[in-house]
Amino acid sequence: MTDTLSPAAERAHATVLLHEAVDALLHAEANPNGVYVDGTFGRGGHSRLLLSRLGPHGRLIALDRDPDARAAAAQIQDARFSLHHARFSEVAEVLAELHVPAIHGLLLDVGVSSPQIDEPSRGFSFRNDGPLDMRMDPTRGESAADFLARADVRTLTEVIKHHGEERFAFKIATALVARRDAGHPLTRTRELAELVGQVVKTREPGQDPATRTFQALRIHVNAELEELQGALNAALSVLAPGGRLAVISFHSLEDRMVKRFITAHSKDEPDRNAPFAPPKALPLRAVARIHPGDAEVAANPRSRSAVLRVAEKL
Repeated sequence: MTDTLSPAAERAHATVLLHEAVDALLHAEANPNGVYVDGTFGRGGHSRLLLSRLGPHGRLIALDRDPDARAAAAQIQDARFSLHHARFSEVAEVLAELHVPAIHGLLLDVGVSSPQIDEPSRGFSFRNDGPLDMRMDPTRGESAADFLARADVRTLTEVIKHHGEERFAFKIATALVARRDAGHPLTRTRELAELVGQVVKTREPGQDPATRTFQALRIHVNAELEELQGALNAALSVLAPGGRLAVISFHSLEDRMVKRFITAHSKDEPDRNAPFAPPKALPLRAVARIHPGDAEVAANPRSRSAVLRVAEKL
């Protein structure tokens, strides 16, 4: 998600592509009494609508690695619902523990949520000063400050360039290490934003110079692309025939990964080593690519870069 909104917009939280995502899973031919997984519960927007559409014997299993999601989930008093503190790449393991052999739908709303951005203590935003943390699960792993305290110029350049698609990655990395070596390691979000602003003199209209660097560090600290790839791979094994995968992404790195995954598993590719062999059975069928409508973008500017891709298990 981008991070260039007004304070009023930041305080608001709206579930992106809410009806489109739920409609994609619970379509006309779907089983309302099946088992569904919301792999990114967040504050429960998608989960609540899914529950309202499920039948009396349906089941919704939600996953989230953010401890703050528990408070929101505790407000849902429904025997058909359960929340599990887990990464969405662990969906197969969670289902195995619950003795669920297959599911009828998997929803992934990828990336950082609005409540995470809006809480300064989480360290995701450069608009509000806070500790340089950025972990989706602050109880596990290395914070952004810890990473910056140990990474060399080469490593930082690679992370900022590839995860942030930042053309000034080397200059930013050099400045970060120089400041650290001078005895002033970065520990606050505003310090990082100011340093990047001093290095990056030009940027697209309306975008803060630190946007791409913050994105890159967040993706790295949370292993977001690895998590997404793990969840996509797991979908092939956990979805029942006719079950659907719905993924909402917010930037090009995620969307390209989802697009390539669906394409790779939904299109025939002849085996060059056996050109006359019958084609292999395809595991997926691409269903749809959906963008937010003008009304949603106007009401919630953070939705403007969202893409929903849907595929069905064959």
